[in-house]
Amino acid sequence: MRVRKRKKRFLTFFLFLSFISLGMTAYLLVKNYREYQQVMVLEEKVNQQIAETDLVAYKDVILSMIYTESKGLGDDPMQSSESAYGEVGKMTLADDSIRQGVTYFSQALALAKEQQVDLWSAVQAYNFGLDYIYFVAGNGGVNHTDLAEEYSRDILAPQLGNTDHSRYRYFKLPALLHNGGYLYYNGGNLFYAETVRWNQQKIQFFHKLTELFS
Repeated sequence: MRVRKRKKRFLTFFLFLSFISLGMTAYLLVKNYREYQQVMVLEEKVNQQIAETDLVAYKDVILSMIYTESKGLGDDPMQSSESAYGEVGKMTLADDSIRQGVTYFSQALALAKEQQVDLWSAVQAYNFGLDYIYFVAGNGGVNHTDLAEEYSRDILAPQLGNTDHSRYRYFKLPALLHNGGYLYYNGGNLFYAETVRWNQQKIQFFHKLTELFS
């Protein structure tokens, strides 16, 4: 009798967890699809800019950067005001934001090819600044999170006034797994390239899903 009760309790608990898991999965799927749709509203603007800069091969990467920066919302979807004006909040048109963002990324790609470093170094440099590419070139030629953290902590943050490695909480899964969930004040986002890569996988998944049901 006790064994049956235990089995029943276990089954009930298992079904409850399964229900919660399915609910969370459905919620995240819908949420991510809505964000994907927001980004894809800007597809034609992106197409125009990548055609002009010969970056058609990097379309999904650029869409993934938009996903990472703004999820397609606002007047500055590529958060490119700082690279254009040296400060945030100056962009007022999405077209200008995408034009500047794609242009800056093309500069990062050109420098990455010149310095013989990987694509993801160029992506991370979109967040850190182009000097990061020289840093990667002198440290193996391949972007990875440990290298990005070193640059963020020891070079970028001190340049911008954070000389004591002060950190703040950043509750995203890559950060939690890497260093317990921290970024450095004035040190950019050391998980930027990793996040863009993950968002690229989401975009490609929804591309295929959309094609399947179209």
